[in-house]
Amino acid sequence: MADVMGPDLISDLPQSIIESILVQLPIRDAVRSSILSSKWRYKWASITQLVFDDKCVPFNNDREVVERSVVKFITRVLFLHQGPIHKFQITNSKLQSCPEIDQWILFLSRNGIKELVMELGEGEFFRIPSSLFNCRKLTKLELSRCELDPPHSFKGFVCLRSLNLHQVLISPDAVETLISRCPLLESLSLSYFDNLALTICAPNLKYLYLEGEFKDICLEDTPLLVEISIAMYMTDDIAEHFEQSSNCNFLKFLGGVPNLEKLVGLIYFTKGSSNIPVAVDAPDLDFWEKGCVSDSALCKLKTVKLSEMGGWPHEIEFIKYLLCRSPVLETLSIIPCVFDMENNLKMLIELVKCRRASSRAEVIFIHE
Repeated sequence: MADVMGPDLISDLPQSIIESILVQLPIRDAVRSSILSSKWRYKWASITQLVFDDKCVPFNNDREVVERSVVKFITRVLFLHQGPIHKFQITNSKLQSCPEIDQWILFLSRNGIKELVMELGEGEFFRIPSSLFNCRKLTKLELSRCELDPPHSFKGFVCLRSLNLHQVLISPDAVETLISRCPLLESLSLSYFDNLALTICAPNLKYLYLEGEFKDICLEDTPLLVEISIAMYMTDDIAEHFEQSSNCNFLKFLGGVPNLEKLVGLIYFTKGSSNIPVAVDAPDLDFWEKGCVSDSALCKLKTVKLSEMGGWPHEIEFIKYLLCRSPVLETLSIIPCVFDMENNLKMLIELVKCRRASSRAEVIFIHE
């Protein structure tokens, strides 16, 4: 057969090249390569990237059958694996919380894991085992729909560069401690957090994404930030908090970002708060001109996008400040809130009149 088909050149390739080929395949196909010949039986077992998505086991209408198959498949792959595992990713909508997760993460903590992504299906939140905090080589961590409780002995992820927590149950103190103990952190994403006053200390942070209910945000040590995106849910309680605040704590965070190039802001009004003017009665409308932010703080800001703007006094003063203190600003896009067209018109008139530090600054008023 070899004479007819020609020599088997692929099987004799260096193991490193074979691994680079196998890692491009879905994990199910990579494992199935073991049936090709005796030479291929365990070639897949040393690949350093393991990704388990919805296609890692055959489709079945019975969810429980699929879930058992997924658990069995992941456990088998880890049991037969040889050598380090640099990336382990579960993005499987059929898999829910199960006891085997503890075993998997313990195994990974002993095999040099660098990237860990855990996104299970809807259902009960799973609790992250303490063995996760022994993964000293982690550079990327993404967790979704889980409980996270760092132990008191946790010293930090000294290699971590990217942290993404989505619908994670963690105390405010714990999330601040976690961030501060990742000295190389460059990208931070926190989504679906409720009623949180957050202080961020991350001297190497460049990209920040926040989504949820935030009372206050303080960027205490973030001099390298170049991009900030904030999606805020404005509940009645938080709206009241801003109305009673005379110092606009939520906006103060711009004072510590001298390298900021892009700012995206979005406010979602919920329940009855759609009719509440955010901070409309706050007396300190000249807050931005009182020196809380230095003149050079926004010297690199090029792009701003603000959504669901209601045209309230503090919002207009904030926009004016951005325009008059951003010398290289190119685009400021505003998507107004649809609930108050009269205020939208007033805002547009005010913005047409205000001074701009950048001759290239273009204000785009978008109706969606």
